[in-house]
Amino acid sequence: MSLPHIPDPMPGDAAAADALELVIVPRARDIGSFEVRRALPSAQRQMVGPFIFFDQFGPVLMKAGQGMDVRPHPHIGLSTVTWVYDGVIQHKDSLGFDQPIKPGELNWMTAGKGIVHSERTPPMERGAGQKVYGIQSWVALPKSHENVAPKFEHVANDALPLLTDKGRSVRVIAGEMFGARSPVKTASDLFYADVILDAGAKLPLPAEHEERGIYISEGTLTIAGDRHEAGRLLVFRPGDEITLATDTGARFMMLGGEPMDGPRYIWWNFVASSKEKIEAAKDDWKRARFSIVPGDEKEFIPLPE
Repeated sequence: MSLPHIPDPMPGDAAAADALELVIVPRARDIGSFEVRRALPSAQRQMVGPFIFFDQFGPVLMKAGQGMDVRPHPHIGLSTVTWVYDGVIQHKDSLGFDQPIKPGELNWMTAGKGIVHSERTPPMERGAGQKVYGIQSWVALPKSHENVAPKFEHVANDALPLLTDKGRSVRVIAGEMFGARSPVKTASDLFYADVILDAGAKLPLPAEHEERGIYISEGTLTIAGDRHEAGRLLVFRPGDEITLATDTGARFMMLGGEPMDGPRYIWWNFVASSKEKIEAAKDDWKRARFSIVPGDEKEFIPLPE
């Protein structure tokens, strides 16, 4: 399947310039062994479509003996979406799944009414050392799915559609883009893709969805004559297709979808349509009412005070 032809944009493309609503510079957080950059939620914007949390972790080179150790912790009301550029992460959850996540493979974990998981460096990679780099995002669940039973889905690299031509590569992670659809079942109408452009290439940002954004992981992008650096989340107004171009080469995530069915509250690892659901989840974690993670029962992250 081929990608669409893009005519050369006109200088000072007014439609593209007007479409850019917001540029978010993520705030950096040190979580011990490495740094994360959090683009969502921000003071400027809580969500893009159903995406309510967006972190870039790394890149960091972990030496032999070092590793990631995110101890068991709970979630409600969301799906966690883990996408790894470099390195291997071991996922374990309270449903009993024990799954390594490798570059180009997708972990889609739906918390629903409640799940617990941990994310650690596997023993082999911990012993040898590895580069760790990737994106974790959370997709808020619509009200109709907030209390569903938790579930986990792992999708191999070759099961996700890959569109390539003319120095452009689009891996469709979720939803539909350019006529290709991911096998992942989502609770709301959304799109998510990993895009790599060679220097000189260009690609449209489709206009089908009301809320659209791109996160630049590497390189630079030019939109309507303005250059945007890596480590930026660009949020666009609804409207026409616009052209994303690069003279340096770039890697970025396309994300968005339809607006949520009402406001969302987010506290620690919990997302919900009501404060009451958040308070109930806090109490359940404090009182050890969540299920344990088989094979990772000895540690957990306490409820923040």
